[in-house]
Amino acid sequence: MEQDFLSRMEKSLINLKQEIVSNLINGNEDFKEIVEGMDSKDLADIASDDIDRKMIAAIGSQELKRLRLIESALTRIQQGKYGLCIKCGKRIPQDRLEAIPYALMCIECKTAEERRNR
Repeated sequence: MEQDFLSRMEKSLINLKQEIVSNLINGNEDFKEIVEGMDSKDLADIASDDIDRKMIAAIGSQELKRLRLIESALTRIQQGKYGLCIKCGKRIPQDRLEAIPYALMCIECKTAEERRNR
């Protein structure tokens, strides 16, 4: 996968992470108090830190899942495995990654998984 695309996706993932954290800060007083009580850090780092149980409780389960997927995608970029389907190992199309930068599976494997879960 070309470096320019990987750089774009990494920036996109970091922006998504910052957006989630910002939305949580704006929408949740408990979360806001936790973040304001921390040492000054980059917002992207705040989501990664294992602050305490209050923070986890403040994060909605969907947002927590997205943050974990984003972290996983950032790790795969660093490991050189970004854009490979975790089921079949094939390349995930760039269009899919642009739409869902933290996608774990190619369209075929994701469709098959969704059918099984119905």
